[in-house]
Formats: sequence, C-alpha cells, structure tokens
Amino acid sequence: MFSNLQDKLDRAFKVLKGQGNITEINVAETMKEIRKALLDADVNYKTAKTFTDDVKQKALGENVLSSISPGQLLTKIMNDELTGLMGGSVTELDLSKNPTVILIAGLNGAGKTTFTGKLANFLKDKKGKKPLLVAGDVYRPAAIDQLEVLAEQVGVPVYTDRNSTDPIAIAKAGVEEGKRNGNNVIIIDTAGRLAIDEALMNEITAVKDATQPNEILFVVDAMTGQDAVNTAKAFNDRLDFTGVVLTKLDGDTRGGAALSIKSVVNKPIKFIGTGEKMDALDVFYPERMASRILGMGDVVSLVERAQQQFDEKQAAELQKKIRKNKFDFNDFRSQIQQIKKMGNMKDLIGMIPGAGKALKDVEIEDDAFKPIEAIIDSMTPFERENPDAIDQKRRMRIAKGSGTDINEVNKLLKQFMDMRKVMKQMSNPAMAAKMMRNMPKMPGR
Repeated sequence: MFSNLQDKLDRAFKVLKGQGNITEINVAETMKEIRKALLDADVNYKTAKTFTDDVKQKALGENVLSSISPGQLLTKIMNDELTGLMGGSVTELDLSKNPTVILIAGLNGAGKTTFTGKLANFLKDKKGKKPLLVAGDVYRPAAIDQLEVLAEQVGVPVYTDRNSTDPIAIAKAGVEEGKRNGNNVIIIDTAGRLAIDEALMNEITAVKDATQPNEILFVVDAMTGQDAVNTAKAFNDRLDFTGVVLTKLDGDTRGGAALSIKSVVNKPIKFIGTGEKMDALDVFYPERMASRILGMGDVVSLVERAQQQFDEKQAAELQKKIRKNKFDFNDFRSQIQQIKKMGNMKDLIGMIPGAGKALKDVEIEDDAFKPIEAIIDSMTPFERENPDAIDQKRRMRIAKGSGTDINEVNKLLKQFMDMRKVMKQMSNPAMAAKMMRNMPKMPGR
C-alpha cells in the first residue's frame, strides 16, 4: 500500500540528509520533490501545492535541535501535516439513533455490496448491533444474490423484494421491516452506474429523502486516484454524504484518493477496505495512515488485529506448554492460522516500522505458509505432538506426502527446534534478562 509514494518521499528527504540546518534553498528543493511525488500519486494539484506550501512554511519557522537532523524534523512536520490533510482524527459512525439508517452510495465496481456485508459484520461483532441489510440494487444482475450470500456469511438478515423494480419503495419497506423486527441498524445497498448520470443522482436522492438516513457513506475504489475524488465531489454536491469509504487499499494504491478526498469534499474517511474477506475492514485513523505513508509503520493497528485473533485463555495455556517445552506442531499450526486471519502478509509487514522499506523488493505471497502447512498436515498426530521423535525415515515420508523436498522438511524442523528453544528461554525472566545482557551492542552505543 502506497509503496511508490513511500519510495519517492524517501528520495525527497535525502535532499536534507547530511545538511546541518534547514535553509530556504534546501527546503525548496525538497518540497519540489515532494510535490512531484504527490502528483505522481494522483493527488489533486491544488491539494499538493497547498500541502507543500504549508510544510515549507512550518519547516522554515522551526529551529533544528542538535539532537535531531533536518531530515528528521521535516519527517515530523510531514507526519503532522499528512494527518491533518486526511482529517486529523478518527471519525466514528453516529449510531445514536434507534434504528440508525445507513445509506451506501457509489459507482459500479467500487465494492459497495461487499462493503455493505463487511459493515454489517463490523457492527454485529465489534459494536454489538443487530443489523438488517436491504437489497436496493435492482439493476445489476445477481446483486440481490450477492447480498444474500454475504448476509449469510456474516449471520445477519437481509430484506429483499424480487418482484419490485422500485428502489425507493424497497428502501422504505426495508426500513419498516427493520423497525418491526427490532433491528437497530438498517443498511441500504443502492444501485450504482458505470459513470455519474442524472438518472442515478435523481434516484439516490429520492431514496435519501424517503428513508432519511443518519449516515450516508460514499464508497470509492482507492485505486482510481484522482477520478475517485472527482466522483466523490459530484455525489457530495447532491447527497451531502457523511463519510467516505476507501476500498481495495490492499492493491497497488497510489494514494491520491486518500490524500485528496478530505480536502476536496471536506468529509471524513470513516473506513478502509483491506481485502476481500468479511473482516477485512478497518476504521480509518489519519495519524496511523500518515505513519504508514512515511514508512514508519503502524504498530497500534498491528496489535489491535492481533488482539482480535488471539484468545487470552489459549495464550495462557500456550505459555504453560512453552515453559514445559511442550510446544508442538499442533500449536505452531494454530498460530499460523491466527496470523493468516489478521490479513494479507504484505499489509501486516507494512505495519512494522522499517520492515516495509527493508522488504520492498521481496515478493511476499499470501500463501507463503502453504508449504509449511502441507508439511505439518503430512505428519501423523503422534509426530505433531512429539517433534523430537521425527527421525530421518519419518522425514522422508513427510516430504513425499507433502510434495516438498527433504531439505525443506529438515529446514522447518531445525527452525522449529531453534524457535522452541528460544521461546522456552524467553519464558524464564532470569534467562531472558541474561540473554538481553549478552546481546551485542549496536554501533555507536
């Protein structure tokens, strides 16, 4: 995510590296590179110019402390300004009304229906709500079928009327159905078009007037860059929506939409979609996204994802097994499954400070765990529970059964044994402290 923009901003900061102070000349040169990087990322021209002018003004007004470099100071200013550009602080959904009606709008292909399912899942699992989905797209083939499938996946009801072609009547009937059944959130999926047209605008405006939604969320494909911002402005002029949802942020996103949309329509980004799975939806935190764009990672989001997947009771039991050196391949496989649920690997690595830059040229596949899982699955229950008992004969059988090479099996077993040894040592506070004392000192320390 934003890897091209990260690389170009990194090159821009190099102008100041080695400089003893910030001057009009070196800041102007850096800002020129940053503006070029933003424009290449498809950021709105006026937004890019205003942004770099603001950063320049603040940089020239700062005194560089002896403890930090001009490049570090500019990174801090950039982080603050990027955070402000994208909204400053998180903006949550207003769920105070009962029922809360949420209208989903956008063009075809932006991911409206998928987001509708994700939002229902988010509200049900994380907010304790009882949502109802309303299938209001009567034009796109199989749109109703898709929403029904998603509703079943996340375990929420859906209102449909296959005999009607009137989206306004369907939306009104869906709201009434939700009120009768005690649904405290009603999410209406509306029809999109391949492009903005008057018929689309008139129809969705009529749906808005008929249902009086508390939230109108505009869903936009983040990969479309500046086009996304233009579309958002056209919709906002008619609908006055309450928030933006950026989808497909797990793809090759240039960043233009995320960086421009708030300044152009003055509406907050509320959610970002980071994958196809129903739990691949995150609340948008401007300060966290700014850190990721600048290659500083996002540890808070990484920890939150881990907390969602890791069970405290299981963790306590696992800790006991580690202390007794009983950690086995069943436990290892369980940990792999939990990591996979956290999201795609490139996205997770991008949240680790410095890791995104260090591994930018390394191809990390989402199925990177497949060979490991194949090897573990080819073990007998006894072998998974007793890794020490896996001799050469067993290793050859496991390699053959998993479709891997004997060297891969040997490598996994060695890594597993080394990992188990370190985990046991780290579980002992005295041993852990000793290991930390014996670690080699970093240069210059």
